[in-house]
Order: sequence, then structure tokens, then C-alpha cells
Amino acid sequence: MDHDKVNEFLNRFVTDLAATEAAGSVAIGHRLGLYRSLAEGPATPEEFADRTGCHPRYLTEWLRGQAAGGYVEYEPATGRFALTEEQAYCLADPHGPNVAAAFRFALGMLRAEPRVAEAFRSGEGVGWHEHHDDVFVGVDAFFRPGYEAELVPHWIPALDGVDARLTAGARVADVGCGLGSTSVLLAEAYPRTTVVGSDYHPESITRARKNAAEAGLSHRVTFEVATAQTFTGTDYDLVTTFDCLHDMGDPLGAARRVREALAEDGTWLLVEPAASDRVEENFHPVGRLYYSGSTFLCVPNALSQEGGHALGGQAGEAAVREIAKEAGFTRFREAARTAFNVVYEIRP
Repeated sequence: MDHDKVNEFLNRFVTDLAATEAAGSVAIGHRLGLYRSLAEGPATPEEFADRTGCHPRYLTEWLRGQAAGGYVEYEPATGRFALTEEQAYCLADPHGPNVAAAFRFALGMLRAEPRVAEAFRSGEGVGWHEHHDDVFVGVDAFFRPGYEAELVPHWIPALDGVDARLTAGARVADVGCGLGSTSVLLAEAYPRTTVVGSDYHPESITRARKNAAEAGLSHRVTFEVATAQTFTGTDYDLVTTFDCLHDMGDPLGAARRVREALAEDGTWLLVEPAASDRVEENFHPVGRLYYSGSTFLCVPNALSQEGGHALGGQAGEAAVREIAKEAGFTRFREAARTAFNVVYEIRP
């Protein structure tokens, strides 16, 4: 046995365990608005307590742990903690990456560990709706900034003729819309366009309606409780599915319903996690992130539904392309790509 390799592995273990334990502190920082408060300026734990209304002893331990992890800076001469501009952008800026929200949904999904462990033995599924509320809220909070940065500025213009069509006024179906963030983004950007969002999870649809109302868009953005195989309407100019096809037990049935619902000259905008068709090429930090999430959320949800399919969060282009072909689509291309997502333009 090579003891240097043992130590190398143990160092990796310490890093992973420390990050796992720290996830709770990051989630608390997000839930209590601690990052936003610290972004206002440097503070000692006592000053931070006055600012936040939280107990100074808890804040002391929280701040020290955040500094140890590189999420917060510390000045020994003054005893004050602070966020750099870059840290504040990532952790506290509502228009930034909002990375703290990711820890909230990660902890939410980990609450289901006993249930998922049992599913490993039984082969049964665990539905999205069976998870803790932090999963729904955290996923929306973490994914929304990425959609804000990419959807209207980059992804829609990358599709052939779609921007002009939406500008003139189009009908859009946003399938698997969750809390409705993408539906609202599209309606805000294109005042002549109407959007119908759908999701099988009633609680998410309730929140989506509330979000649309708060944005003053209820007259153009409506929502229904429906699966991807049963959403209503036809002759849509654009159908969108954001990071959800791989969660479905019957993705082929969903693709066929999209084909049926589209106008003959319509477009299916399909956004999926970036992944290689070669499994070994997904063995990197982002791939690890996706495989872990897929183990707790995507695959269990798919196995909880009819269809017997479980693409998983790293399905790759070949699997998605085959589903589109079987559903009757004849044109399929990669329209855009980010570090986390691939955007496909699919047409009849």
C-alpha cells in the first residue's frame, strides 16, 4: 500500500467532509440574510449581532467557519469580518450567481437520504413532491440567476427566428415550469407574448401564480397543474423545457406531447445539463455535482413515474437526440452552451 496515496485520499476526505458540514452554515447564511447584511460593510461579531438581530456567540462561530472556508475575509488587527466584492456578488447580490441557495436545496434533498437509501434496495422511486420545501425554493433561487443571465440575452437569440416571433407576439408553453421564473422572464421580455406554464407539482404552481401576480403579469402568464405528457393547448410557437426532461419517467411521451402541441413551424427549446456521451468525460467537479443531485432527485423522481425511463442528470446529447427523433422531430441542433447547460433547438 502506498501511504502517500492514502494521505492524498485522506486530504480529499477532509476537504469533502469539511465542505459537507459547512453546507449547513451557508444555508443559514442564505436563510437569515447574513451574507446580505455582511455585504453592507466589515463588522466584529458584536457589531454584526447589532446589525442582524442574531446572537453574537452563534455569529462568532459562523463567521470564523466562513473565513476558514474562504467565503468571508478576516482582519486580525481589527477583529472584523467582511466580504470582498467578488464574494458579495456570488453570495449576496440578488442578480449574482446566488450560490448560497444551492446549499439550501442540497440540504433539502439530503433530508431524504433514509428514503433514497431504501429506494436503492426496493427500486421504487421518490417523487419530487415528496421532498422538503427547501428543495423547491432553493432550486428556483439558485437556477433563476442563470436563466436571467442567459435566457433572453443569449439563448433566445441563438434560435432561428424565435426572438422576432416573440417580439411580434407568440404563444409559449413552459413545461415543467416549477415556480414559474422562466415563464415570468419570457413574459417580461416580450410584452406581446403569452405564456402558459405547467408543472405536476401543485405547490409549485401555487407559488408560480403568486410570482406572476407580483410581477403584474397574471393577464399574460397563466399556470396549470399538468404533467409534461398532459399539458393543454396546441399551435404553440415555442415550447420550453428547462432542466427537467431528464427528471421524467416518460421523456419520450413528453417529447411526443411537445411535438403534438407545437405549430408546424414552431420550436422546442430544450435546456439540459451539459454532459458528454462518454461517461468518463463527466468525471470532474461539475459532473460530480450533477451525478450527486441526480442520485437524490432526478433518478428517484423518474422512477416514481410511469414510463420506466430514468435518463439522469448526465444523459448526454445522444440520448436526448434519440428521444427527439423517436417523437417525430426532424431537426435537432445545439444552439448554445454554458459551463452548466446545453441548449438544443428542436423542430418538427
